[in-house]
Amino acid sequence: MKTLNYFAIDLGATSGRTILASYDGTRVEMKEVTRFANPMIPLGGHLYWDIAGLYNEVLGGLRKVASEGIAIDSIGIDTWGCDFAFFGSDGQLLGMPHCYRDQHTVGAQEKFFEKMPAAEVYKHTGIQFMDFNSLFQLDTLKRNGSQALEHADKVLFIPDTLIYMLTGKAICEYTVASTSQMLNPMTGDLDEDILKALGLPREKFGVMTQPGTVVGTLTAQVQEATGLGAIPVVAVAGHDTGSAVAAVPAEDKEYAYLSCGTWSLLGIESEKAIISDDSFRENFTNEGGIEGTTRFLKNICGLWLFEQSRKEFKDAPASVGELVALCEQSDYDGLIFPDAPCFAAPASMTAAIREYCLSTGQAAPETPADYCRCIFRSLANRYREIVDILQGMCDFPIKKLHVIGGGSQNKYLMQYAADALNMPVICGPVEGTALGNVLMQMKASGVVDTLEQMRAISAASVDLVTYYPVAADKPIN
Repeated sequence: MKTLNYFAIDLGATSGRTILASYDGTRVEMKEVTRFANPMIPLGGHLYWDIAGLYNEVLGGLRKVASEGIAIDSIGIDTWGCDFAFFGSDGQLLGMPHCYRDQHTVGAQEKFFEKMPAAEVYKHTGIQFMDFNSLFQLDTLKRNGSQALEHADKVLFIPDTLIYMLTGKAICEYTVASTSQMLNPMTGDLDEDILKALGLPREKFGVMTQPGTVVGTLTAQVQEATGLGAIPVVAVAGHDTGSAVAAVPAEDKEYAYLSCGTWSLLGIESEKAIISDDSFRENFTNEGGIEGTTRFLKNICGLWLFEQSRKEFKDAPASVGELVALCEQSDYDGLIFPDAPCFAAPASMTAAIREYCLSTGQAAPETPADYCRCIFRSLANRYREIVDILQGMCDFPIKKLHVIGGGSQNKYLMQYAADALNMPVICGPVEGTALGNVLMQMKASGVVDTLEQMRAISAASVDLVTYYPVAADKPIN
């Protein structure tokens, strides 16, 4: 078969990139086209995303591919969840989108629960409670008299925002909509009672769209700006974790997955949503997956702890690889609870970790090596806690952990996880979100038909590394 080329736009909460992926009938080869920062913009007492800047970076990636004469078969976009942008009836962007780390939603849950109790919200949505969920962001903006919301004709999640800017088509992609705590997994659409409590009509949001759907083609203006033709734009799993899980190279269902990056998203794939008293008590979430699946998971503070701490290290190696290897130089045994509120957005992460350890009767870490070891062992310990809870709520044995994303390259964290879980930890693909994005584009174009075929291609496209518990006396690759 001829080689097919797919353009993946993969935007994270700290950086973004555009990727060209080629499929030769057996495996997918990916090449980074552009990479760029995605900083939070402090303005007027709030934090925002520069969505126009991100759109311009996307155009830049498309221009570069066009300048090289590469024919693209389709384009797909995945991003972080929860955040959204407003557009007027004339199609114009109404300001910059708020960043989910903006503190304006502190205490927002309790205010919304005055209109609908927490148990009722969970019954309708099955989503983990976090201040920054779209539900609480929108309710906060409504209470604060947001002019952008008041005049909004369209409310679009971030991947849908970029699709709208590229194609002029307004959609509400299912997987990213499921992060909002506004989608009802039983009906497959935004929940009527939630919207009523918010005071927002359904028509302000785009048409509910399943991943693997061709939305439209690049507008004439975008074609002129990039030098490309009418390239199809596909709604992939718009939430980056949804795309990452699509690329898990699993051979059976007896596994848990960990999307390991700034956030650690740890869960299982389920055929249906798990909404129960237990899942409500443990604050687990049911997010939309591909091919009718549900991602039943827990959202854990991840390598954000490390990313923020390393900015403060003095006289430490600059490279991440050398820095994480400092773990070998420390025997510090203190542990933190990664999901403690004090680690959400501290002025100083190292100070927050130090204060937490002292307040819990532990010695404080002193060196970069101590901080690295503390962070990685604490995350591994948290993974064990969550897998134990998952095992009690799923109907199959969890025998291994599949890890996808950049964190899978951290051999110290991965070995700590294997030891804590006492099970194999299978790492790869590193570029899970981009590969899952591409696999859904392939599904939309008819190249593959089933989830099993997609995962077989994923397995053929990457070199996996497996870590075993040291006590099991098995080799570590």
